Amino acid sequence: MKKEKSAKPGDMPPDNAVTPKKGFWTTKKIETITAILLGVTTLLSAWASWIGSLHSGIQSINFTKSNNAASEGTAEYNASLQLYLSDYMAWNALSDYYYELEEAKAEGNQSKITFLTEKINSALSSNDPLLTEAIDWMQKNGKSNPFEMPGLTEKYFKEAQTKLKESQDLLAEGQRDNTKGDSYNLVSVIYSLVLFLLGIIAVFKDMPNKLVVMGIAFVFLVFAFIYMLHIPMPTGFAEMNFFEFNSN
Repeated sequence: MKKEKSAKPGDMPPDNAVTPKKGFWTTKKIETITAILLGVTTLLSAWASWIGSLHSGIQSINFTKSNNAASEGTAEYNASLQLYLSDYMAWNALSDYYYELEEAKAEGNQSKITFLTEKINSALSSNDPLLTEAIDWMQKNGKSNPFEMPGLTEKYFKEAQTKLKESQDLLAEGQRDNTKGDSYNLVSVIYSLVLFLLGIIAVFKDMPNKLVVMGIAFVFLVFAFIYMLHIPMPTGFAEMNFFEFNSN
């Protein structure tokens, strides 16, 4: 039998022999980038949740103010309607006095003329300012009914209309805050998806699979961040207001 040749020292590869180079992506780099993305996404998710809750709070406040303004507007409308009807009845009484006064003048009944004149003056002095203004307009323009005055009805219901419009504006503002809050909730959901994808990267053993999942997570993160920047902040929002302490 032939003896096997033993390896000689000269047959061993030299210490400075060229070894294959490692790729750019290593497990250590993937873990580091994943940890950074997890931290950033967690902070952005917390921010989106906070701003979304602020929108919800402002929405509730605006809806409450809208309901209060609507109630006040309705009460003001009813009061204005009662005043309008009362003034109309007062004018009917005054028109009767004016008619009787013309008859008294035609008859030459001085005592009746004096009595009716006093009644008319007393009624005019106790009239609502709007009715007095309308009667003055009627007399200056040769009309027979003060309620023909342009814009008179609108003047009666001006305050009520102002309150009702305020209610509608507050309702619209609350609806806008509701939409903004829903948008921030959607952003929070996307951030949660990013956290999920980053969390399962360690499950994959092959480097290409890790890179694919991390790339998808990064795309969702960038998309959510850009979308969040386009959502308006709550009305009157200022970060430092939340760090003010009461000195009392």
